Amino acid sequence: MNDIIPCLGVVGVLAIIFGFLAFVRYMNYKETLALAEKGLTRSENKQGSGKGLLRWGIIVTALGLALTLGLYTIGFDSSNNYPLHLGPWMLGGFVPLFLGLGLVLLHYLTEKE
Repeated sequence: MNDIIPCLGVVGVLAIIFGFLAFVRYMNYKETLALAEKGLTRSENKQGSGKGLLRWGIIVTALGLALTLGLYTIGFDSSNNYPLHLGPWMLGGFVPLFLGLGLVLLHYLTEKE
């Protein structure tokens, strides 16, 4: 019975987050419809400099690096002998780290001169 409270809390937080994202998407849809009824179009001037991938790549890489450094200390407290103290808990830091590095690499590989 005590385990159901944290589960409901996690489900509730996720429902609020995804509900908010769905609401924002719905409002963008309604705005597009209202503009179309008036014969207007939405401007396509998003990230004119083309640095969106680079910015998100740096942010996600920094987050992944911080998580990796924070999770690395768990290996010293573990009773198991993992090589270099790297256990399965490190995936929580390695996944965003390499995802961010992939975004930065993608920015430089697809950059127009």
